[in-house]
Amino acid sequence: MSATNKEYALDAVVNALITQPTEMTVRPRYEGNNINTWIGFKHVNYLVEEAVLGHFRAHGLPSRTLFEDYGLGLEITDLDTRILNAFHLDETATARVEPVGDGDTLAFRVVLTKDGQNKDVTAKVKVALRREQYVDPAYAVPAELKRFAVEKIATAEPVRDAELVPGADLGLTATHNTDPLLKELTEGSNAIAWRWRIAYPYCHNNERLQMSGYLRLMEEAKDRLVAHRGISIKALLDERKWIPVVPHSKIRFLDEALMEEELHIVFTVEEVFKDVTYTSRMDCYVIRDGKLVPTATGTIVHGYAVFENRKDWSLVNFDEHVLTALRGE
Repeated sequence: MSATNKEYALDAVVNALITQPTEMTVRPRYEGNNINTWIGFKHVNYLVEEAVLGHFRAHGLPSRTLFEDYGLGLEITDLDTRILNAFHLDETATARVEPVGDGDTLAFRVVLTKDGQNKDVTAKVKVALRREQYVDPAYAVPAELKRFAVEKIATAEPVRDAELVPGADLGLTATHNTDPLLKELTEGSNAIAWRWRIAYPYCHNNERLQMSGYLRLMEEAKDRLVAHRGISIKALLDERKWIPVVPHSKIRFLDEALMEEELHIVFTVEEVFKDVTYTSRMDCYVIRDGKLVPTATGTIVHGYAVFENRKDWSLVNFDEHVLTALRGE
């Protein structure tokens, strides 16, 4: 194929990517099954991620090709997901991915449907193609993809001056109770915080914390919050058979967070809605060049359900004990 034909072919591929919807079948992974046979919000978001990756693959631009041939890392940078019906083990769904960008941005609407009629999950997703220079700094981005390529995922303005005080434990135990900066970040708010050394299994493309890593941290933040407030996941399971449910979650990148940097994670209860749900916000920072730099922010909405047997559950209202804990009173 001549150079002209190759360019034409890639132009057609890119045009299809940003204009033509795709569908694929997705199934949740066994790891996402923590309570009975229900699948947690993190793994529902993994299904959304897989659908987006499948969309690129179906149109001839899989993430491997983007990286190896064009030096571009596929990054999900904004993920806003509503879970309308619970997912169970061994269920499959049709995932429809519809491009909704303006021609110069990679944005998608994802809908997961189990029965072919009802929407079970809806999500809004933004993608960046980050130019990768870790292995080879040579510019390999073709003209057809140039408008989507970025040198950095995002660049946030620093919040304030800050000094990183290294810990002998690599930040594994530093919390708002022991770390001066975390104390300041949570002062006067209904929040907890901790420091965490960004671990290799949470990263990709050789150096960066990826969206699934933030989803894992958001799940851990919930676990830490309720444990800190005396209503841990296991406590409510054992005492009441209550389980947390998540109707809505979202995370947005503000900057890049790099492998082995120390992430400062603040988890704040923003609102308790009557006695039905509560919304928490996760803010993540790194200290870089003497500045506190935000890297991601997001919110998650939680409620509780009680299960009567191995298959059935129903939503419950918070009682005063749970409300007091969530309010930090």
